[in-house]
Amino acid sequence: MNQITLKSPFTLKGRGLHSGLEITATFTPAPENHGYKFQRIDLPDQPIIEALAENVVDTTRGTVLGKKDVRVSTVEHALAALYASGIDNCLIQVDAPEMPILDGSAAIYIQEIEKAGVEEQKADRDFYIIKQKTIMKDEETGSTITVYPDDHFCVQVMVEYNSPIIPNQFAVLDDLSDFGSEVASARTFVFVREIQPLLEHGLIKGGSLDNAIVIYDQPAPEQQIDALCDLMGVHRRKLDKLGYINEYPLKWDNEPARHKLMDVIGDLALVGRPILGRVVAVRPGHGINNKFTRMLRKEVKHTEIQSPVYDPNKQPVVDINGIRALLPHRYPFLLVDKVIEMDKKHAVAVKNVTVNEPFFQGHFPQEPVMPGVLIVEAMAQTAGVLVLNNVEDAERYSTYFMKIDNVKFRQKVVPGNTLLLHVALTTEIRRGCATVKGYAFVGEKIVCEAEFMAQIIKNK
Repeated sequence: MNQITLKSPFTLKGRGLHSGLEITATFTPAPENHGYKFQRIDLPDQPIIEALAENVVDTTRGTVLGKKDVRVSTVEHALAALYASGIDNCLIQVDAPEMPILDGSAAIYIQEIEKAGVEEQKADRDFYIIKQKTIMKDEETGSTITVYPDDHFCVQVMVEYNSPIIPNQFAVLDDLSDFGSEVASARTFVFVREIQPLLEHGLIKGGSLDNAIVIYDQPAPEQQIDALCDLMGVHRRKLDKLGYINEYPLKWDNEPARHKLMDVIGDLALVGRPILGRVVAVRPGHGINNKFTRMLRKEVKHTEIQSPVYDPNKQPVVDINGIRALLPHRYPFLLVDKVIEMDKKHAVAVKNVTVNEPFFQGHFPQEPVMPGVLIVEAMAQTAGVLVLNNVEDAERYSTYFMKIDNVKFRQKVVPGNTLLLHVALTTEIRRGCATVKGYAFVGEKIVCEAEFMAQIIKNK
């Protein structure tokens, strides 16, 4: 799967939720491996802030990105729309310290992305695969976020408030392709009892019944309601019953929970890589979302490459007979047992290391260790399968080493280990030459890595 960017730019205008400013935001295509970045075009030098978890400086009433004195707030709805649309690279240029709130949801972002279209790029998409259950808990609030292994990205959210209107709600998104129809239109929400404290803190200056669901869940004197309306600059109204005071009804009974699910996705976009895993969030908020994202982000930064996912029960892509048809190697030098993943650019193979390997007789009798050169050879044979699989009459060709660079051995390989061999083309094949980056894993650990060049030569 390749990286994706916008096909053409688009521009949105609207008020800022907290600043009340009229804001223009332009979403532009970006090059491979660019990620999401925000650019403050209203400031000298037009500084750029990378949309990454470590750049979050505040989570009070939204996610705020910052670098030195430069900030951009309320980024989560835009990021959720980009992430759900499968876009990896985008530059967002904005002329204010926050993104426009629009209608309080991500629906307009999704509509504009669909109009602009998307474009596939050449670089591979680098997923971060969740391989074990990981949990983050906030003891103070009781909020938890747990992520489980899964073969795709999905989210479950449960919200709970001390409120008779929304005591608890549940929302699920099983597939990102449903984000536009099931989540994007869910609006942000606020309780009437929260409005005055927020205004006193200089927030929600641009808030209105057009861009937020307003929940009246605690009776208040009419004078207090009138004063609040005056403070917000809206016409006075009589609230004679508890409930939602918007003129437009809820789009779903659990719209607040769906909006919280959107926030989770937008905050997880700050990991910097698309995730394969199931996220379960109980009473989420931007604070715990960011703590969880920072934890994942730390793992991503310290992981050069993840070991491939290996399920021994799955049928191989190429079995040993297919390998023998592609490679000329035979006993005792055929070092690939099966190929479990392959496309035009990369392949993953398995080598089961047993004590019966002939090289263990002399390397070493008292402490058997697989020779490092044979690990590199196993990676090269995997690359040979990858390259020759796309060649007509493959049995008439062989691949030969031309160069080996940057070889590193990090751990011993011993009898009983299962070697997972991951190889990827670093350039297109030119004039019969292929340049490859290879990694060998035992479990989750890299045991060897190397870069090499091979030439495809017709057999005599």
